[in-house]
Amino acid sequence: MLGAVNGARLLFPDFSLILCGFLLCRFTPLSRPLWEQVEKLVYFFLFPVLLFQSIMRSPLDLGADAGLVAAGLGVGLTAIALSYACAVLPGVDRRDHAGAAQVAFRFNSFIGLALAERLGGARGLGLVAVLIGVCVPLFNVAAVWPMARHGRTHFGRALLRNPLILATGTGLAANLAGLRVPALLDPVLTRIGGTSLALGLLAAGAGLQLGSLARQRLLTTSVLAIRHLVSPLVAWTLARLLHLDAQQATILLLFSALPTASSAYVLASRMGFNGPHVAGLVTLSTLLGMASLPFALGLLG
Repeated sequence: MLGAVNGARLLFPDFSLILCGFLLCRFTPLSRPLWEQVEKLVYFFLFPVLLFQSIMRSPLDLGADAGLVAAGLGVGLTAIALSYACAVLPGVDRRDHAGAAQVAFRFNSFIGLALAERLGGARGLGLVAVLIGVCVPLFNVAAVWPMARHGRTHFGRALLRNPLILATGTGLAANLAGLRVPALLDPVLTRIGGTSLALGLLAAGAGLQLGSLARQRLLTTSVLAIRHLVSPLVAWTLARLLHLDAQQATILLLFSALPTASSAYVLASRMGFNGPHVAGLVTLSTLLGMASLPFALGLLG
């Protein structure tokens, strides 16, 4: 199982990149105007390529892993419902909530793939690929909906214009059709994916304003509790109810406790919402993942 030290070691590079972005933006000539252009590059090109490749990485066998898919969707839909409900909490700003709700249910697929391979080998990698392929399109739609609704943007138009939605939908359709990325292009996409993760985290650090977290303390606490405490408990319950085998249960619990997606900041910022608050949530979620991953896997005994 993944110990706290190993969890901290795995997430340390992500936290370090956020810190580097924060320091670069505030103490060097690399100020906000530069990072706004970086956000556009990540949002419109780099992150879509990462999502497409993550979904295409392994064949999806939805029939063989129907119980795992049902459990993953159950965890995600519960988190989505609870995150949406946070809008009615006393003192919560509805606009801040629209941008922050996604933090409660989106996840860092890169870390998920790395950990699944470490814990479960090729089968573990295949299982988490199934969850990514099924859940990422749904979660991205759920992330866009409150922002489109609050911004009075036509929901269908917002989806069709969203590069993350387009990439995940295209990747899922291509995977289910049996298509594969040509071997010659796979290393290129891998490098682009690695670049997107690094630049996305640097941009989140550059946009970080810790004061935003203090002003929305209840919202901050709620979405992070859903992501790192409630979701693992729901996953553990569903793993028992659906009688998942040991490896499926391990991957489900891993999936439920991952840090939130670093692209959450870029999505909120590019759609005109409170990017600094979401950047703070991404930072805290990365830190909390060092505790929630060992906690979730420890539930399995």
